[in-house]
Amino acid sequence: MSLQKTYMLGVDIGTGGCKATLVDGNGRILGSAYREYVTFYPQPGWAEQDPDDWYDAFQQTLKQAMSQQSVQAKDIACICIDGPTHTMILLDKEDNILSPAILWTDRRTIPQVEWLRKNFGKDIFKITYQEPNINWTLPYLLWVKENKPEVWRKFNRLFITKDYVRYRVTGVWATDRADALGTLMYDAANQKWSEEICSEILGISFSKLPPVYPPTKVIGKITKRAAKETGLIEGTPVIVGSTDQAVEAFGNGAIKEGQGIIKLATAGNVAVVTEKPYPAPGIITYYHLHPKKWYMLSATTSCAISYRWFRDVLCEEEVTSAKEQGLSSYELMNTKATLAPVGSEGLIFHPDLQGGLQNPYLRASFIGITMRHRKEHFTRAVLEGVAFSLRDRLEVLQRLNIPIKDFRLIGGGAKSSLWGQIVRDVMGIRAFRTAADDSSFGAALLAGVGVGIFKNMEEAVKRCVKVVDVLTPNPENYEKYTKIFEVYQKTHKDLIESYKLLYKILKER
Repeated sequence: MSLQKTYMLGVDIGTGGCKATLVDGNGRILGSAYREYVTFYPQPGWAEQDPDDWYDAFQQTLKQAMSQQSVQAKDIACICIDGPTHTMILLDKEDNILSPAILWTDRRTIPQVEWLRKNFGKDIFKITYQEPNINWTLPYLLWVKENKPEVWRKFNRLFITKDYVRYRVTGVWATDRADALGTLMYDAANQKWSEEICSEILGISFSKLPPVYPPTKVIGKITKRAAKETGLIEGTPVIVGSTDQAVEAFGNGAIKEGQGIIKLATAGNVAVVTEKPYPAPGIITYYHLHPKKWYMLSATTSCAISYRWFRDVLCEEEVTSAKEQGLSSYELMNTKATLAPVGSEGLIFHPDLQGGLQNPYLRASFIGITMRHRKEHFTRAVLEGVAFSLRDRLEVLQRLNIPIKDFRLIGGGAKSSLWGQIVRDVMGIRAFRTAADDSSFGAALLAGVGVGIFKNMEEAVKRCVKVVDVLTPNPENYEKYTKIFEVYQKTHKDLIESYKLLYKILKER
């Protein structure tokens, strides 16, 4: 196949929406489209979505992306779908969805996590390299078992986000080792489902858990029904794919030891490629797409979603004005934030709107409000608060002596020059920016590796990943932010017990 007619399709079933990207064999983007879907919050701390919304968005973004340069479906050589880890969908024997998908941001499982930590915490960490936390699939399954017995009885097969959408187009049930590890039920060293966790702790049969395959394996082909629904050609190969974290690292060229990612998306994280695992509290130990590498990640659960929350709750004026001017509401918010000085005159934001990975009791807060503070200060403080949170995560990795060479700044938030500069100034790091940084681009390249368009990941990166910017921090701002960061950390620590007490008070109501 000639490169001109060898197109790769990558689709990210993200937390906030779906993005489809068409890429040619040289990394040129031929078309892309994005569509949001609704997240439901039926109770405090809960977060759910309708998996059918994912598939609807998949169909619509695909058709829109193909139309941008009149790409023909027959020229799409391969497809890869990625998505967030942990999010859970349960199907019965007739493939009916038994309940809404419980998102990885959901916090309902605090009691289950406490029980797991108390009774099996050390064993689970030894097997999976992870601590039991609210964002993992195992506690969600325990919650269903304890609170939805009718769902538990009918539950026949477990799906993670990407695996459900891929199943809709291929009819093949499978997952990859990264999403398997993200369930908190997978033996990290031996790469198999853990008998001890699945059978002895949860009481679940392996038959209800998907087979695990390499992410680049061609697992199926577009079915006749899916071809009719999506406009794709029946028989188009689809690979297994992987979690969005691993895919976007690859898509930004992070494939060698010490190469890292700083991500400003729904969640934020700092992650580094390593030659071996460094399991530790506060760290997520992922498999890299490369079979002999790992991906050490330290995350904050509320990153760009903090700015979105601030927009939706407190920026009605900017949203209305942006619509009238044909602009993004975030552009107007960023413009307002520039009116406030570095440090927002002592106003500090803790961005724990969805709790913390280690501490689910955490909440967000503004600290240091005075009569001088105006909307521009609050707007900038949100951006700075997320950056402080990411610096805190970077220090966790540094304390483990993980080799770190360089970072790529990625995610929707990184497209803001203001926010990108704030992050660099707060963290004191130099960062690269690539021409295409989202996971759907990485998924497209991974599809190309899977069907042999590229002989390996190294060739895909060399041919397609292009650095367009080298971004540096402002030393004077870094010095100012370092002093404020110390206050950020202290106030964060001081508030932990208050948040836990507040949780107990609200739970009693």
